[in-house]
Amino acid sequence: MENWLERFDPGVHRRIKGLRLVTAFGLAAMAGRMPEVMSGLDAGRSLSLLAGGFALWASVSEARSARGESSRDLLLLCLAAAMGAASYAICAPPLAAIWAFGPELVLVSGAFCTGYLRRYGLLGTGIGSQIFIGQLLAYGSGLGPADIWTIMVAGLIAAGSAMIPRLLSGPAERPAPAMPAPQVRVAGLPTVRPELAMGLQAAVAALVIIGLTSRFSLAEPAWGITAATYVIAGSSAGTMDRVRRRILGTAIGVPLGLACLPIAHEAPLLLWLAAAGAMVVYAMALPERYDIASGAFAFTLVVTLAATGEHSVAMLFSRAWETVLGGAIGLLAALFVLPLKQMTPEAQS
Repeated sequence: MENWLERFDPGVHRRIKGLRLVTAFGLAAMAGRMPEVMSGLDAGRSLSLLAGGFALWASVSEARSARGESSRDLLLLCLAAAMGAASYAICAPPLAAIWAFGPELVLVSGAFCTGYLRRYGLLGTGIGSQIFIGQLLAYGSGLGPADIWTIMVAGLIAAGSAMIPRLLSGPAERPAPAMPAPQVRVAGLPTVRPELAMGLQAAVAALVIIGLTSRFSLAEPAWGITAATYVIAGSSAGTMDRVRRRILGTAIGVPLGLACLPIAHEAPLLLWLAAAGAMVVYAMALPERYDIASGAFAFTLVVTLAATGEHSVAMLFSRAWETVLGGAIGLLAALFVLPLKQMTPEAQS
């Protein structure tokens, strides 16, 4: 075990980040449950979930070395998540009046942003992801226009909760240097930016999943859309590798989570501790081992749902097969919608 930790996390830097993101989630979730904060909010019951989710995923996306830059990015990332949640709250009700699956259409815009905003570097990549995360959280909570103030408060709580542990971690946390991205081009359309292609691939995959949901009534279409969105990589070959790793990790993480269901009633605190440990593993593995990170996240999702009262094995198991479906559709989109090919050294010169 010690050798594994040192191989994936020399210097303990990623373990510190893992503890930081768990701390950020805990601070935000607890602040969102304070009666003084919840008072007067129409969706006060959702405040803890929103604030914790905003802070957690902002901490995952942030990767600066200096505390000042990190704090700035965390603020912007939490605001981006709040903006995504607000976009869902405003747009979903009128779309729902037109079509039963209208609310899911809002997620298409977030899926597009997740791919397209990568053109603006590290911060742009995080902002695109946070917009989508905000929409997902608002979708899960069923928020509407009356909940805008709740979303704003959640964003402010999340920003403070994410910045405090980052300021305390200080120089003990040193992000790994980003690997240079491979040079790619859109096959047959060299003038189209790769990021635009990635955004369109994710959006098309999301639309296909919504269409399948309207035809076959998928249990949790947002899970399939999420899988399709995050397997899209900078090339078709990269997407294929991410799909394989995500399916493998989910196929291990979900059964492990389901195995913990018997203790959900008796010891929910143990499930929350297991989820916290899994998120530390997620932070350690994410840069290089997407399969382990996917397994850790799938386990976390299943056990946290169980700890909050969801004990339907069929619903929890749908996390696995809808991830497989979403990954497969994401791969097809990467192969047939403006496919990206890595440039050879001769072509680059």
